[in-house]
Amino acid sequence: MTSRNDDPERVPVIVGVGQINDRPADPQAGLNSAGLMEAALRAADEDAGGGWLADLDSLAVVDQISFRELNPIAPGLADRVGARPRFCEQTPMASGDSPILLLNEAANRIGSGEIRIAAVAGGEALRTAAHRSAAAQGTDVAAQNASRAMSQMRAPSFRGRYGLVAPVDVYPLYENGGRAAYGQSLAEAQAESGAIWSLFSEVADANPGAWIHRPTAAEAIVTPSADNRPIAHPYTKLMVANSSVNQGAAFLVTSLAEARRRGIAEDRLIYVGNGAAAHEEHDPLARDSYDHSPSMGVSIRRALDLNGLATADLDHVELYSCFPCVPKMARRVLDWPVGKPATVFGGLTFGGGPIGNYMSHAVVSMVLKLREAGRYGLLFANGGFATHNHTIIIGGEPIEQARFPREFDYQREADAARQPVPETDESYEGPATIETYTVLYERDGSAKWGVIVARTSEGKRTLAKVPGSDTHGIAFLTDGAAEPVGSEGMIARDADGDQIWRRQMN
Repeated sequence: MTSRNDDPERVPVIVGVGQINDRPADPQAGLNSAGLMEAALRAADEDAGGGWLADLDSLAVVDQISFRELNPIAPGLADRVGARPRFCEQTPMASGDSPILLLNEAANRIGSGEIRIAAVAGGEALRTAAHRSAAAQGTDVAAQNASRAMSQMRAPSFRGRYGLVAPVDVYPLYENGGRAAYGQSLAEAQAESGAIWSLFSEVADANPGAWIHRPTAAEAIVTPSADNRPIAHPYTKLMVANSSVNQGAAFLVTSLAEARRRGIAEDRLIYVGNGAAAHEEHDPLARDSYDHSPSMGVSIRRALDLNGLATADLDHVELYSCFPCVPKMARRVLDWPVGKPATVFGGLTFGGGPIGNYMSHAVVSMVLKLREAGRYGLLFANGGFATHNHTIIIGGEPIEQARFPREFDYQREADAARQPVPETDESYEGPATIETYTVLYERDGSAKWGVIVARTSEGKRTLAKVPGSDTHGIAFLTDGAAEPVGSEGMIARDADGDQIWRRQMN
């Protein structure tokens, strides 16, 4: 049974937000993840007038990867802030949708009367962890990549063999597949990415909580250079999430009645609306296509519907931005204009990309933004390999259509919207058509190899490489002179047993 907004004991509101950038001159002296979370929680408590942490009924923490030895981190964090919550939880993995999931769960628990006060916190100290690890091992800091190391442990042997291991390897498949489906040239697609990211840099520059304060022109963002090396085609360093940060963020959620009892001014209250979640299969080769995400579409549209809103009602949005393909797909679902900022924090490049906790910073920034101006803000979160999607609305005024508690799992609807998924053929030779692709690069900017996701003559899906030494093949994939998606070629095996794609010349 859901409750109406006329019972203030069951109306969830955000009353306090806090975040921290920890950037000491000596990176090894930085806080660890627990220290960042504690600092963020105390800042949120202070923002709400103080005295909340000791009365927490729930403390939910976003999983962290920079100091794994601290896990489970939630019980110790509760002790550090003097809390004795009945619910003390941590997400099972560090996924970008986690903060919005935890906000939605807190709102439902308040709406059901199960709890009165909840806190959500997260923090990553990858900058500190990388420097400490490099010093201990006697290696370069650049060699320390916790995110890639974890991805390599989980990657199946087939796509791992072809280099589709970490998110930065996989998301370009959506970028290139989407560009072809939108009918854009490479230059047009890069111009769109650059325009979105340049606005992100401006938002970050104006946000004290952001990591990088450097407004950057669109052309500089998409153009490879000594300081902006290519990562995975068509992405450069300035187009991907910046995880080398020490950042923490937290927020406090309570009932409208409790907020009023504690004297919180009405103009500081931010109302929580209903959310919607849906997911893709974890394996990126088990997707129906690479030009859209059925679960993303359902998550965004359902969140609007549940709260009785349309895109025109939104004053601000945060569209998750680990890589350009994600906000590009999301803005097409929303019909959000390219010339209007799609972030309130600054995006994962300029705001900072603390693995699973970015959206906690987005919540903080959205709350601060709505306290200044505007009625409603949409928060869209994404995690995994374009896998997990969770959207929620928050507002500077009551959201009349919101009801609590309310189910937010719309997986069945997303599954029904999905087209048939092709079978994967891990051992194929013969004619094939490019479905999507990318090129992976070395740190010096040279091509490591191209990765082709191809459809076989039987309509199955398979993978193939274009060797880095095949300069003509790499140029075909990257120079924009012709559209590779849809091109025909042949797959054969090399001496190492890898499937190699060669373009079929007319």
